[in-house]
Amino acid sequence: MAQKRLAIFASGSGSNAEKIAEYFTDHADIEVTLILSNNPQAGVIARARRLHIPVVLFDRKTFYETNKIIDILQNEHIDLVVLAGFMMLIPEAMVHAFPNRIINIHPALLPKYGGKGMYGHFVHEAVVEARELESGISIHYVNEHYDEGDIIFQATCPVTPEDTPEEVARKVQVLEHQHYPEVVEKLLSALNS
Repeated sequence: MAQKRLAIFASGSGSNAEKIAEYFTDHADIEVTLILSNNPQAGVIARARRLHIPVVLFDRKTFYETNKIIDILQNEHIDLVVLAGFMMLIPEAMVHAFPNRIINIHPALLPKYGGKGMYGHFVHEAVVEARELESGISIHYVNEHYDEGDIIFQATCPVTPEDTPEEVARKVQVLEHQHYPEVVEKLLSALNS
């Protein structure tokens, strides 16, 4: 069976991208083929280089007004696109080119605290402000709208009245690093390509 090929999109530090890449290092059936970013200053670039994974940088115009990124993914025979702290809305053409083959992780329990502008510390601040008793992660398929695709997996962590947004972020990141690579592996193992 041919190896399943994975592309990761990230805009920031890339801790989730790194965890996924490390998880699949020397994996018999799955490889991280590419890491793509819209941010030339993103920490993920140094992480990718350290892991010897090719990086593709692109700008907003290329992403939204051309099919260049779709062509790259198709030419590399990418089986699954994984968003790991990627801040741009996926263009409709890409969603259609990879139906149920693009997934994202969100640092809250969707449908709560999702949508445009709800990322990173904004999510954790909203959770603390609302005095939620738990938060967590949602891994979901990507459609044309922020955080509205079908949910694949959720995991929770407690939120105490004393927790700061930073403490909630720490708890959520533990869940991200624990579960995201495993969910990616399950999805790729289930794909019949």
